[in-house]
Amino acid sequence: MTEALDRAADLIRGADAVLVCAGAGMGVDSGLPDFRGTAGFWRAYPHYARLGLRFEELADPVHFAEDPTLAWGFYGHRLALYRETTPHAGFRVLRDWNARVFTSNVDGQFQRAGFTGVAEVHGSIHHLQCTVPCSDDTWPNEAVITVDPDTVRAAEPLPTCPNCGSLARPNILMFGDGSWVPHRSRRALDALTAWRRDTTALVVVEIGAGTAVPTVRRQAELASAATGNLIRINPREPDIRHGRGISLPLGAEEALTRLARRTG
Repeated sequence: MTEALDRAADLIRGADAVLVCAGAGMGVDSGLPDFRGTAGFWRAYPHYARLGLRFEELADPVHFAEDPTLAWGFYGHRLALYRETTPHAGFRVLRDWNARVFTSNVDGQFQRAGFTGVAEVHGSIHHLQCTVPCSDDTWPNEAVITVDPDTVRAAEPLPTCPNCGSLARPNILMFGDGSWVPHRSRRALDALTAWRRDTTALVVVEIGAGTAVPTVRRQAELASAATGNLIRINPREPDIRHGRGISLPLGAEEALTRLARRTG
């Protein structure tokens, strides 16, 4: 482990730029659940276990049409959790490295930690869109959702579209989602792609990205394919099977603080 950390620190010290590719594991040390499998989701939300509802069934745009208080109960609880959560010390390390960010997380933790220009490939709970949708508009989510702790349902009134008055929903790519408005995310992804084209001596630090939905892993491997300068931080699935790189089987905060001590 010491040798791997030393090698990773050498890569970061010699880099002109750092790209962070972050999955759900990035927020675990801040106290956020990572919904790892159905059992993990039900541990975080035992009420849904009693109802037999899986994460994939709740994170579905159909509920906003068929059962909006259930849909907004789920997302309203998550919204309050993310607003109350303080990013762990590892975020500050990445900010000190002036890293750019690609993430599948919708929690806005990087923005809370002071990052700008974050590429959120699955959107953000902190922005809303129309459920229809009547337009390509998105807007900041300033709603305060009251959620009954016993039923995990949201109380009326629910957020509405300022253009047509229809129900609003988080601007998140959900399962089986044909109505997601992707333009906000695409602009950030295009900006990140342009930055990568102009960057040499790039090091990719992948953090907390699993294999169940491998969007982040694929991005990290693609971005580091030419150089092999990949640092994979993951306590459960650290192996690098495609290409070259350095595996650190640690949690995000521990790995980043240990690297910070080595990089100065």
